[in-house]
Amino acid sequence: MASIVPFRALRPAAPAARSVAAVPYDVVSTEEARVLAAGNPLSFLHVSRAEIDLAPEVNPYDEAVYAKAIANFERLKTAAPLVVEDAARLYVYRLRMGAHEQAGIAACFSLDEYERDIIKKHERTRQDKEDDRTRHMLALRAQTGPVLLTYRASTAIDQIVSRTTTAERPLFDFTAEDGVQHTIWHVTPGEEQPLIAAFAQIPALYIADGHHRAASAARARAQLGGPTGAAGEWDTVLAVAFPDTQMQILPYNRVVRDLATFTPETLLAKLREQFTLQPGDATPQRRGHVSMFLDGRWYAITLGDAPADLSPDRRLDVSQLQERVLSPVLGIGDVRTDKRIDFVGGARGTGALEQLVRSGTAAVAFALYPVSVGDLMQISDAGGIMPPKSTWFEPKLRDGLLSHEI
Repeated sequence: MASIVPFRALRPAAPAARSVAAVPYDVVSTEEARVLAAGNPLSFLHVSRAEIDLAPEVNPYDEAVYAKAIANFERLKTAAPLVVEDAARLYVYRLRMGAHEQAGIAACFSLDEYERDIIKKHERTRQDKEDDRTRHMLALRAQTGPVLLTYRASTAIDQIVSRTTTAERPLFDFTAEDGVQHTIWHVTPGEEQPLIAAFAQIPALYIADGHHRAASAARARAQLGGPTGAAGEWDTVLAVAFPDTQMQILPYNRVVRDLATFTPETLLAKLREQFTLQPGDATPQRRGHVSMFLDGRWYAITLGDAPADLSPDRRLDVSQLQERVLSPVLGIGDVRTDKRIDFVGGARGTGALEQLVRSGTAAVAFALYPVSVGDLMQISDAGGIMPPKSTWFEPKLRDGLLSHEI
């Protein structure tokens, strides 16, 4: 059963919250982070991506980057300022993007439960990224960006969230430059123990986004706890858990830089040998259908239903596209390492796919129907791994609003 732990958050003073809040460190490149933080000395990107304040030629994993992160973190504590809560608390964190709304619980979650797979994973992590975030946590002695979790919805938790958002005054409430509204409340003091008890009835939590943060927290714990396994704040990981009924997954689309040995005409002919292919819309309307942008036109590819005897991860459209088109036809092998393929989050829309192809940056684009939270849970429950770059959760949490000092 899942456990949650109140914590004394390190957070910005309310007037500075919008300026401090930053997109997650891993959804932007160094160049994009530098642009986003320009003119805003309070942006948490100066901490989470401290290389933006060093010369462009400095390697993002250079020791100087972590030293700069420490210096920027200390400066921000005074400049924002960042304040430490006077008591350990739980929080409600609500996101609104257009008509979509989701409200979750921000807390610390057990790393014992992470290692025992009560907090379930669906993604393999990369060693270099784990190394980076572990060094970052140890340098700052803080977890500065939450893991995104989900769980099968609980009426008891929903009711506490509703009462909190109705009765309490928000700690933060602002709309970021991308139009997403971020609102955070302290959970009503008398509701904290019932909330902890309600989470104790949740059989499993699922990492939606933040596998590297979670893995790095576990590695930092091993170093800080030492061989004696001493207990401390490092035994938990900062996260926000949302009910599955409120989660929104957008497609994670693909673009390929060239057509290998094909021309547009011969590629169309090849695909027609295996699939129903006809002019179509930019957005597939159901599973088993993929939209393809090629030579200035959109086409609908009907993959059909995947064989029932395949594992759940291989039945996903993203896997079927890889196994039946990208690999055998276009020669895309391991999508983690192949430089001919790139990935475009669904938040950018299909217009971004068209632009990449029309500009010549890519030769062909594929728009996918999004996987579901149910798919993620089923695969995680079976101990499986989701295909790379198959889920794009939107809206995203912001770094710097709630940090957990370890």
